[in-house]
Amino acid sequence: MKEMDGLWVKCKQCQQIFLVKELEKNLKVCRCGYHYRMTAKERIDSLIDEGTFIEWDKELVTKDPLRFPGYAQKIQKCQSDTSMAEAIITGQGDIHGIPVAIGAMDSRFIMASMGAVVGEKIVRAAEKALEKGWPLILFSASGGARMQEGVLSLMQMARTSAALTRLSEAGLPFFSVLTDPTTGGVTASFAMLGDLIIAEPGALIGFTGPRVIEQTIRQKLPAGFQRSEFLQKHGMVDIIIERPKMKAQLATLLSLHMPMAGGVNS
Repeated sequence: MKEMDGLWVKCKQCQQIFLVKELEKNLKVCRCGYHYRMTAKERIDSLIDEGTFIEWDKELVTKDPLRFPGYAQKIQKCQSDTSMAEAIITGQGDIHGIPVAIGAMDSRFIMASMGAVVGEKIVRAAEKALEKGWPLILFSASGGARMQEGVLSLMQMARTSAALTRLSEAGLPFFSVLTDPTTGGVTASFAMLGDLIIAEPGALIGFTGPRVIEQTIRQKLPAGFQRSEFLQKHGMVDIIIERPKMKAQLATLLSLHMPMAGGVNS
């Protein structure tokens, strides 16, 4: 990410300067608690037991269905810059020995906006979790629906929600983890449908950004509005977990929810 290019980084919150390597050792969390954004690969590496991750559906690639001007070139550049086919990685792996289906969005790829391929990968991840009898964990980090795909993008809101409904009807837990930022059509669909809604500290979470809301209602919003702490206080987030503690706490929560799922099959 650009904010961490080079050897040193200046924290946006506390203004202290640190070696990038030191920050990376702490999973991109500053000593003051500020959480930098992670790539999807970094996210999965930090959570999944070594040697257990198997990626799903990496052959799925966007084909510019509406021939939106400049969209194909933007996709190609993102693929080149990130070495990813699309804005989400999905797959299977173990968290402290517990098998899970998992997906992680990457904000470097067109702000992890949800187009047809992102939606399809989430739907397939939910279907595979259902087939295997595993919990599903999705890490959101998105600007919302992808405007370059029009209604095909908006359809993914309904498709992902329907897939998660089938998972719920089977009694399989879905953990939704909201990271900075989770906005737009992603917030208005699968991201807020978790049996347990988890957030990282300080994450921006909402449908429309605070600046647009203030301009619309012509009122000043409360301090911290749409941040994860504000949403937890108002009942929209169940728990906030600091990133270095995420893996251990997810393992604990999974073990507590496994009876609800009738056990987790390997």
